Amino acid sequence: MLHHPAYRKKYPMNLKREFPRIPFYGDFGQWADWGKTLLDLHLNYETAEPYPLERVELPKGGGKAIVQKQFFGTVAEPEPLFTPAPKARLRADKTAGTIELDEQTTLRGVPPAAWEYKLGNRSALEWILDQYKESKPSDPTIAAQFNTYRFADYKERVIDLLKRVCTVSVETMNIVNIMP
Repeated sequence: MLHHPAYRKKYPMNLKREFPRIPFYGDFGQWADWGKTLLDLHLNYETAEPYPLERVELPKGGGKAIVQKQFFGTVAEPEPLFTPAPKARLRADKTAGTIELDEQTTLRGVPPAAWEYKLGNRSALEWILDQYKESKPSDPTIAAQFNTYRFADYKERVIDLLKRVCTVSVETMNIVNIMP
């Protein structure tokens, strides 16, 4: 009931100031079933079926490889010892239905319904992207000693999470849209 657009439109100030009041409907059983489905979907989002988003990988490049020759002599094709991780972007394009994770990886095929499900004033997908952005602490001591977070270390987990949350968002909006 709390997800229903008509309810949110009718009681916006009450929802900001006090605990929500649930009205009693004649078809209470149907509303209870929807609520149970939503509750199960949201509590078990980690086990939801991943949404089939298309993953597009650009060829690696742009990063400069560092090669050590002095210890190994001459090599026909030197192998890079270090290639920097692609720069994290974490941007969403709602109109195109894409999520750009870094310089190489983009997820395509995000349905419009996934953007409609909001947590506050932004979609659940945008909320995830904001949570995983890299930021540098302003304190130089903290930046030097404790700033160890890199998006590249969590990239696969974030992709999996985005796919699952996309499923939850779409299913939630499907249920909300069939409510009278």
